[in-house]
Amino acid sequence: MYVQALDARTINALANTGIARYDSLVSVPLDNPVSVAQDNPVTVAQDDVVTAWREMSACHAAACAALERELGERHGLGISDFEVLERLAESNGRKFRAQDLAEAVHLSQSALSRLVDRLARHGLVERCGCDVDRRGVYVVLTEAGERRHAEAVPTHRDVLARHLPASMLSAASSGR
Repeated sequence: MYVQALDARTINALANTGIARYDSLVSVPLDNPVSVAQDNPVTVAQDDVVTAWREMSACHAAACAALERELGERHGLGISDFEVLERLAESNGRKFRAQDLAEAVHLSQSALSRLVDRLARHGLVERCGCDVDRRGVYVVLTEAGERRHAEAVPTHRDVLARHLPASMLSAASSGR
């Protein structure tokens, strides 16, 4: 039994969907397929896991590249910018404690601070102090931030609908 070279070709195909940002693509010699012992089900299961991981990773890379490009071109936002605006728009009171926001969007506090500085310069968010804990800082969505987010949502959803596998979309809609 041979594992198909689907991993590298899939990554390359997805990474090249109209995006010129992936210069160092994965390469696997086609004349040297990886063999898997048929009598070792653990190896086969692990190979399936690795293949699934690579496919998911390739899908993520392609979706992120498309989001970065289209949100940037149409709305002047990066993926992280949009994600911060999205979390703020969804939150109670349109605000989030900075420390919790950093965790929610998977950024370090330092990276979030730089991002918030940039969004604040454009009038999309504001920082305000925490009433209970003077060391705490809240990030608050402004009206301009609400408008920019609302304008960008259809682009974001359209890109995701085009790049996420149908099986993932159906699993999400069925609550799995």
